[in-house]
Amino acid sequence: MARSKREIPHYYLQTDVPMAHALRWLSATNEQRPLHERLLTLALLLKAVAQSVAIIPEMNGYYTETGFSYQSQINLGIVISRRGGGLLAPTINDVANLSLEVIGSRLADLIRRSRSGKLYSSEIDKPTLTITSLGENGVDSVFGVIHHPQVALIGAGRIRDRPWVENDMIGAIPIMTLSLSGDHRVSDGHRGGKFLNCIATALQKPENL
Repeated sequence: MARSKREIPHYYLQTDVPMAHALRWLSATNEQRPLHERLLTLALLLKAVAQSVAIIPEMNGYYTETGFSYQSQINLGIVISRRGGGLLAPTINDVANLSLEVIGSRLADLIRRSRSGKLYSSEIDKPTLTITSLGENGVDSVFGVIHHPQVALIGAGRIRDRPWVENDMIGAIPIMTLSLSGDHRVSDGHRGGKFLNCIATALQKPENL
């Protein structure tokens, strides 16, 4: 973390995402599944991030002594807190080519085994992009430190009802705040903003993930 903050010129962006449709879709989908196969909201986010990398590819890769190296395979690290303290960021590989059902299954299994200390070596290889979600801790937003030598990190806060104006009407709807920590040597606020907007748009159309 110290090296990342010392060497990487971070910039930070955030956006609020209406989640009412996504939560309704998720609830209806999970009603048809056994309890152990139900999808987490985080599974939707992983797939949305992978789809968005196809549009803004400079978010996926490494910055080394020779410059930026784009990685065509999207391997997403998920920050998970250990029961005894500390953090792990195990990886789900090739997320773009996995179905939402497979992502959900692997995610649930990864969380369970991370907390019991039973990860495989292939699951702790370097991810190409990392996601951290602190919503379960009641955090509204998070601005994370990029994991060197990656060039971006996505943060997700809790989903909570907030005032929202839609069709000239104001009401309370579930909102999730997404953030991006970007490496200014590789991207800028313009491209980072497009990336966050792509993720937000994808999350509002979960049936297309």
